[in-house]
Amino acid sequence: MNQATLSPARSTHAPSPAPVIHASLYQRLGGETGIRTFVTDILRLHHQNPVVMWAYSKAEKTDAQLIDLVVDLIGMGTGGPNIYNGMDMRTAHKGMWVSDEEFVAVLDDIRTAMEINHVDPQANAELMAIAYGMKAEIVRG
Repeated sequence: MNQATLSPARSTHAPSPAPVIHASLYQRLGGETGIRTFVTDILRLHHQNPVVMWAYSKAEKTDAQLIDLVVDLIGMGTGGPNIYNGMDMRTAHKGMWVSDEEFVAVLDDIRTAMEINHVDPQANAELMAIAYGMKAEIVRG
């Protein structure tokens, strides 16, 4: 008498991969702490940069106020919980007559500050693209 061997049923389908969860740019920049750290370095670099230092020596806001505003701007624009209550970029830079050279100097300081703080190169590139996208609102405003 033949006896059939019973074995557990095997699925012919591979298990579904776990869903990929992508961290927001805010998270990849280090959240509030990471952003505040490199924003503080950005402002320090601006004060040392002969191309743009004049603008920061004449600023109506204190360094602490500028840092808070920029942290909120970056946080809100990259998926964080921050709320930016400052002026739009055109209004904030009106009458400053920011040149292309000055705008590039600011971008260089931003990139350098992120590199100093070991921000992931992809996150660095994404934030730089956002910053460059503000050019029309800032240059010759």
